[in-house]
Amino acid sequence: MIVTVAGIVARLSGSPIPGALDVTELSIAIFAFLGAAYAQRLAAHIRMDIVIDRFTGRPRYLVEALATFAGFLLVLVLIRYSWDFFLNAYTIGDTTPDADIPTWPAKLCVPIAFTIWAMRLALEVVGFLRLVIWPDAEPVAVPKVMTPAEEAAHEVESLREHQEDAR
Repeated sequence: MIVTVAGIVARLSGSPIPGALDVTELSIAIFAFLGAAYAQRLAAHIRMDIVIDRFTGRPRYLVEALATFAGFLLVLVLIRYSWDFFLNAYTIGDTTPDADIPTWPAKLCVPIAFTIWAMRLALEVVGFLRLVIWPDAEPVAVPKVMTPAEEAAHEVESLREHQEDAR
């Protein structure tokens, strides 16, 4: 964001920063893909709650495990092809068109991020299968999905704590 703002200010002043757009484009890939595993942990990805909410107990945990395993398989495929994409960029010495910045470091972040995401998904599959076997156990390594009302109550409580800490 700093590079983008600096690039805009420099462009408005008549002296653009060479390669600012290239750096911004490369950083978007890095931040977008590295955030995927974290979003998975927070259950922030799009979910099929309409279907999953119809189940409770063991059946729900089994459906969650199967859906998470399907996501895991998809991410494994993405790791494979994003790795090939990185290798191609590295082999041919791919660079950005404007500032001649090598693109392979940003492209390497993609299979690394997918690998982290795959590990997160594998951990969740194990966590959900554990709950299939022991449905009364404390959930471990699975995201806590909150209803909109629970999420709003949690945000209100967080704001109250923040205001108390500020005093």
